Amino acid sequence: MAGGRAGASGAGETQPPPDEPARALAAGLEAARVRVVALTWTDNAGIVRAKAVPVARLEAAARFGVGMSPCFDVYTSADLMTASEHLGGPDGDLRLFPDLGRLVPLAAQPGWAWAPVDRYDQTGRPHPGCQRRFARTMQERAAAQGIGLRMGFETEWVVATPGLEPPSTGPAYGMTRIVELSDYLRDIAAALAAQHIEVLQIHPEYTAGQFEVSTAPAAGPVGAADDVVLVRETVRAVTARHGWRASFAPRFTAGTVGNGSHLHFSLDGMHRDPRGRYGLAPEAESFLAGVLDRLPALTAVANPSPASALRLVPSHWAGAYRCWGVENREAALRLVPGDPADPDGGHAEYKCADAAANPYLLAGSVIAAGLAGVAEGARLPEPVAGDPAGRPGAERLPSGLGEAADHFAGAEFLKEAMGEVLHGAFLAVRRAEDAAAEGRTAEEITDDTRWRY
Repeated sequence: MAGGRAGASGAGETQPPPDEPARALAAGLEAARVRVVALTWTDNAGIVRAKAVPVARLEAAARFGVGMSPCFDVYTSADLMTASEHLGGPDGDLRLFPDLGRLVPLAAQPGWAWAPVDRYDQTGRPHPGCQRRFARTMQERAAAQGIGLRMGFETEWVVATPGLEPPSTGPAYGMTRIVELSDYLRDIAAALAAQHIEVLQIHPEYTAGQFEVSTAPAAGPVGAADDVVLVRETVRAVTARHGWRASFAPRFTAGTVGNGSHLHFSLDGMHRDPRGRYGLAPEAESFLAGVLDRLPALTAVANPSPASALRLVPSHWAGAYRCWGVENREAALRLVPGDPADPDGGHAEYKCADAAANPYLLAGSVIAAGLAGVAEGARLPEPVAGDPAGRPGAERLPSGLGEAADHFAGAEFLKEAMGEVLHGAFLAVRRAEDAAAEGRTAEEITDDTRWRY
């Protein structure tokens, strides 16, 4: 690509190629004995794909990008290629440009560093299917309306031996698990701290061998999505160094509680208002109401795997019903009030998401839904207390991928926000994943997806 591209990581398209920053970063990495940089993007199946360059090639990668095929936008989680109207097949090429502002040495992979990428075509134009750019566009759209967002993800995973046995025997949420795996959990916390990820808490979860780490919210949705990718791959690397495997799949074994990836978000400086309904500022209420109204379409984004439906079941704190509640862990949207006197206190939790979701697409789609609610002046219905299962009028979220994909296909707000290339590619992958799962048992789907995430 002649002349490189302008401004891979910012909103503008006029920044000069980052020769000097890349050269200085490369020199610093080499001094720290880092030899290779992993460049990652997350595809429409929620799989983190990667290319890697030697540190000596970082400056060239920052100026000219690294080549990749656009066909990965229509890969399924099983590495099978489908097609959409705009993408698919052997033709074409894209360029991956590392975001140098996020480049970090990997504490659990000595000699390696990591950076997320933005994707451009060969002429330097932004790729319309770039998921990270979609999240940034939605972030900028909100900012243009005076709405700043803080977001953060929880990360749940199951650690297991090669024989699928948990390396700990302690009970759910039990201190025994921390004692048994104290070195492992300490190493995860230390690696994340070394990579400038602030850990809020790390603890055992419900399922055997299941843990969760919560990290501090990022200043913006793109940063939050970058963070959760880095957190997951760091957990995976630390787990491998201990001789085990980590699975972030929606369900690890049949009949067990699955792994979630709950999204927490708030509107900077305007979320709380003690005088407002439910203690929310009017614009914050409208934003949440917009998300609540559009949960059926968002389910395809938040729960995009055939295995997601195996996790999204009632009475398992998975958020299987389209409702909201104050501190209600069965509601799809949970309001955490925080301190009423603090305008930045409190937040909302999107509980039904799992780690098969592309975090950039989830963050961007939630913003698109929220902004639609703000434009409408939407208002929340009455909150739900207790378990909504079995209540008259309680609305289940789509219980299968095909149903969720139908809602997504008809969601005009997502078509407009994503654009036809990204929207079409994402829908094509959902249809292909659903077709591949037809006739398969829950156990077979679980086995198929256990190590894909």
